Amino acid sequence: MKLTPPVALILAGLVAASGVALAQKPERARDLGIPFEGTPGPLDAITDVLGVEVGHRTLIAGSGKLVVGSGPVRTGVTAVFPRGKNGDDPVFAGWFTMNGNGEMTGTTWVEESGFLWGPVMITNTHSVGVVRDAVIEWVVRQGRMQNDEWSLPVVAETWDGGLNDINGFHVTKQDAWAAMDSARGGAVAEGSVGGGTGMVCNRFKGGIGTASRRLGTGDGGYTVGVLVQCNYGARAPLRIAGVPVGREITDLMPCREPCSGARSQADPRIAQDLGSIIIVVATDAPLLPHQLKRIAKRAALGVGRLGGLAANSSGDIFIAFSTANRGASRDSGLARVSMVSNEQITPLFEATVQATEEAIVNAMVAARTMTGADDLTVYALPHDRLRDILKKYNRLNP
Repeated sequence: MKLTPPVALILAGLVAASGVALAQKPERARDLGIPFEGTPGPLDAITDVLGVEVGHRTLIAGSGKLVVGSGPVRTGVTAVFPRGKNGDDPVFAGWFTMNGNGEMTGTTWVEESGFLWGPVMITNTHSVGVVRDAVIEWVVRQGRMQNDEWSLPVVAETWDGGLNDINGFHVTKQDAWAAMDSARGGAVAEGSVGGGTGMVCNRFKGGIGTASRRLGTGDGGYTVGVLVQCNYGARAPLRIAGVPVGREITDLMPCREPCSGARSQADPRIAQDLGSIIIVVATDAPLLPHQLKRIAKRAALGVGRLGGLAANSSGDIFIAFSTANRGASRDSGLARVSMVSNEQITPLFEATVQATEEAIVNAMVAARTMTGADDLTVYALPHDRLRDILKKYNRLNP
C-alpha cells in the first residue's frame, strides 16, 4: 500500500514528534558484545552531559518511483540544545572540518566569538536554508531577541538523495520547530530518525547515533557526550573493534528491488564513497574555545578507528561545546571563567575518540533496512553476522 505524502507525513509526525521519548531499539552496540574502551555515562548518550537536550522530526512517506516534489520521502531534522530548549545562555564552542565537501552554517561566528548561541541543527543537504530560517523565527517567537536583532544559527547537513526525494524540499519550518519543541533530556532515539532518516553509513543503513564517556575522579570526573549523523564511508575499510567487518560482509550492498545481491543492481548514486558525517561533542568540563577546537579535532580519530578516510567528496564537520562557565558572555565588563589545564586535557581527548567510535556503531546497529526512492534498498548491519565475525576474531564480549 502506498501512502500519499500528506497522510504519511501526519503519521510520521505522530510517531516522531516525541523525539527522544521514542522507545530505544532493543539492542545497542554494547548489547551485541562489541568491546569498547572507557566508561560510559548512565545513558551512554550525549544527554549524559547535564542540560543537553535532543529532539527529532522524522518524515517518511510514499514508496516506489521517484517523483520530484511528491516523494518518496525519507528525511527529517535533529536538534541538539547545549542548555536545553529553554536556555538562552550561550556556550563556549569550537569547530573543525576534516573534509569540507559539506555545510555547517554559523561557524565563522563560532570561530570569531568563541560562542555557540542556540541549538545545533542537523538535516539533509538541501534543507539547510529552511531549517536555518526556521531557527531564527523560532527564537523570535520565543521572545529571545529583545537584546539582539540578529541570529546566525548552526545548521549542518549530510546528503540523503539516494533514499529520499531530496529535491522535493519536503522539510518545512514546521518540521524544524517540531524537532526543537520535542527536545528533552533522557534516552536518545537512534538510527533512522530525525536528520538521519535517509542516511547510509559504510553502505549499511546509517543515521543518528550517540554515546558518552565519564572520566574517573582523578581526571576530573567530567562527562563527554557525542551525537553523530553518519552518512559516510565505503564498505571495505569498515572496521569494528579492530575487526575487518567490511571485508567479511561483502554482500548486502544497496540495490534496487528486487535485490538479488548482484553488483549490477547497485545504485550508482551511492555506489562510491559519497557520504558525510556530522559530529556534535558536548562536555561539562570547563574548556575555552581554543581547547574545544582541539576536542572537535579528536572526533576525527574516532571516525578513523572505523575506517573512515575523509574521502574527497565527503563532508566531515565537527563541533564541540562546553556547558561549564555559565554567564561568560554577559556584558559585565570582566568575565571570570575557568578552564582545564592543557596538561590535564588528554583524558578528554581520549574520551572524545572513544565516544565518537561507539556513537557511529550505535547508529548502524539501531538502523533498520529501508527501501526508498526508486525502490532503492539499503540493508541494516546484520546483528547476528556481526556477532559471528567478532567471535571469529576473538573480539566478542560475553
